[in-house]
Amino acid sequence: MKLALPAVAFLATSLLSTTAFAADLADVKAVYLLPMSFGMDQYLAIRLTTGSKLQVVTDPQKADAIFTDRIGPGLEKSFDDLYGVVKTKSDDKSDASKGDFGKSTMQPMSKGRGAVFLVDRKTRDVLWSTFEMPKSSAASDVKHAADKVADKLEKQIKGK
Repeated sequence: MKLALPAVAFLATSLLSTTAFAADLADVKAVYLLPMSFGMDQYLAIRLTTGSKLQVVTDPQKADAIFTDRIGPGLEKSFDDLYGVVKTKSDDKSDASKGDFGKSTMQPMSKGRGAVFLVDRKTRDVLWSTFEMPKSSAASDVKHAADKVADKLEKQIKGK
């Protein structure tokens, strides 16, 4: 019986975190797509506008979240360019006092490798991600991969 209580607490915590995650994703209504490898952003935009509850916007200021196939310093620069630099408490200190802690630890991907991320515009947190590698750079293969990405996202939004 003593073991059951920690298991119940762990299960409750897991359910709460899953619910919070789903709520964040449910709050996304409008998305902006950054350029992706092989034109995946174009095929994904077409698929999202025809079969999803998400609105694709061409003005990043209207977006709740951003689709990208890369995360890391390049994405942070894109966010800074689109929305301005986010000031943090560490920005108040001199660069010399930051040491290596001010540098990004995530290495950028040189080109998309099938990963797709949905990133919250305000928090810059990854809300959802998946992996769907096109078989080739042929339009039909990239379109097929974009369809699969959109299907996975729609399934996650519906909660199934």
